[in-house]
Amino acid sequence: MRRLAAIVAVALSSVAAPALADGLPADFVRLREVDPTINQDMRYVGAHNFVGRPIDGYVNGECWLTRPAALALKGVQDDLRALGLGLIVFECYRPQRAVNHFVRWARDVNDIVTQAEFYPGVDKRDLFRLGYIAERSGHSRGSTVDVTLTGPGALPAQSYRPGQPLVACTAPYGLRFADGGLDLGTGYDCFDPLSHPASTEVTATAQANRKLLAEAMAARGFGGIPEEYWHFTYRPEPYPDSYFDVPVE
Repeated sequence: MRRLAAIVAVALSSVAAPALADGLPADFVRLREVDPTINQDMRYVGAHNFVGRPIDGYVNGECWLTRPAALALKGVQDDLRALGLGLIVFECYRPQRAVNHFVRWARDVNDIVTQAEFYPGVDKRDLFRLGYIAERSGHSRGSTVDVTLTGPGALPAQSYRPGQPLVACTAPYGLRFADGGLDLGTGYDCFDPLSHPASTEVTATAQANRKLLAEAMAARGFGGIPEEYWHFTYRPEPYPDSYFDVPVE
């Protein structure tokens, strides 16, 4: 009987798992199924983002990642939990059609309805030149995440109401929109030099929190970029040359 059970187990393990969605490899997973303790505030399914409206390709507000990236992020959460902290995820896999939506928006220089919050000190005509908008995104490869830290002392997350007065993402902690995270110097998706991880123009507390986040992510294989303290990619990426365009639904 034991031998039969072992044979069945081997057979089942050799069966490929069904794909999360048609067009994606079978090793894409829902982060919530890997670690439900990681808070998710998926910004592009709603209107509280730099475009000011729901973004193409997001039917659901759900974090999808390649399995290696999801397991690594679970490891980060486990490490932070030992410190009494945790993660909030704002963005994971991003369909190419969402990137295309960003590009169309950025080329419409007359649409500046969100400038007061998301790029108060930047001319929209410079978004491409400064690298804030691009025609390709690592998010579309499925192993990149946008995250922040949360824990004791974090202000409770606000509920966004369309049409509410916008406050600059560069405003001091406690005045800008509260996303439930600790003070990391700016709000999420803040197109401003203050968002650069190495900026010394943010408070000492924010600098310390950025360092803690970066070190926790690096310990599990995630690398950041010079422009955004919240942006990390797991390496080695399973699909370094693929840009998927399956909607999140």
